[in-house]
Amino acid sequence: MIRFAWRQFRTQAVVAFAALAALATLLAITGASLEHLYDTSGISTCKPPSNCDALKSTFLSHDKLLQNLLGPLLLAIPALLGIFWGAPLVARELEAGTYRLAWTQSVTRTRWLAAKVVLLGLASIAIAGLLSLMVNWWASPIDHVNTDRFTPGVFDEHGIVATGYAAFAFALGLTAGTIIRRTVPAMATTLVTFVGARLAMTYWIRPHLMTPAHTSATFASVSNLGFEVQGASGVTFVAGPPNIPNAWVYSSQIVDKAGHVATNLHTFLLKACPGIGAPPGTTPAGARVGPGDPAAFDACVRKLSARFHETVTYQPADRYWTFQSYETAIFLLLALILTGVSFYWIRRRVT
Repeated sequence: MIRFAWRQFRTQAVVAFAALAALATLLAITGASLEHLYDTSGISTCKPPSNCDALKSTFLSHDKLLQNLLGPLLLAIPALLGIFWGAPLVARELEAGTYRLAWTQSVTRTRWLAAKVVLLGLASIAIAGLLSLMVNWWASPIDHVNTDRFTPGVFDEHGIVATGYAAFAFALGLTAGTIIRRTVPAMATTLVTFVGARLAMTYWIRPHLMTPAHTSATFASVSNLGFEVQGASGVTFVAGPPNIPNAWVYSSQIVDKAGHVATNLHTFLLKACPGIGAPPGTTPAGARVGPGDPAAFDACVRKLSARFHETVTYQPADRYWTFQSYETAIFLLLALILTGVSFYWIRRRVT
């Protein structure tokens, strides 16, 4: 039965793995060049106060087309496998009625389905896994520069989660085709459900897979320090999240020494930095000092730092592979459940 399933599937498999081999060749050539550029451009050893931003911008401008294409390709491949391999696998047989001939032979319907599922399912996982492995290797210098592995688009395109996505998409397509019995509606259902599941995982489930950590940060370590005009009421102090490489920062807020949210920040700013914090027009002519004055800015930040700091809620960088493992396991479990539903439906509900 495996041999028969292979004869039905071999054209699709040859095309898919040939395309994968061609892409591997392209990535090997450009990836070696990108790795050499990373080692020789100075970006790998750049430390402040050097102009690292300029080096970073120059480095990231190379192979921009591949950078823009590889991510969406890796996101799309699992869905395409579910749509074009999973959904028609049983739906096409049921729609055409050819299953009646297959099931009247010596092979049982369970064995018939098992051979197809094992062959195409493992091929789907292999394609997604190999593509993910190639993209991970090719993009490793870029990841070292960006240090943003938890960013949703980057997280979904790297690591091992692509194998879980592929297994889930294939099993989802298989189940949709088995229940709906029509190929095109099953393909549409697979696409919509897969996208919905991925969005639910990214924005609702993944943030709660592990309890976040908390840390304190001084204003010297955070980004985007500045003053924000709030209409006629004056100016308030704002600070972005701290720079924690490859961490997932949920939120950050300014608190006082006791850890309470700084509700009196504007009042303190008026006293500590009157030239900056006072409402427009209330300071004497020439006495107002704007954030553009570096000395006044630094002096004000020092006064604020003596009384306030930031508290950060985040996932540390060393939890990256734990998150990858949890998410992959969830989608593999869903794939097993859906495959079980398909076997049950074939054995009990299809006549």
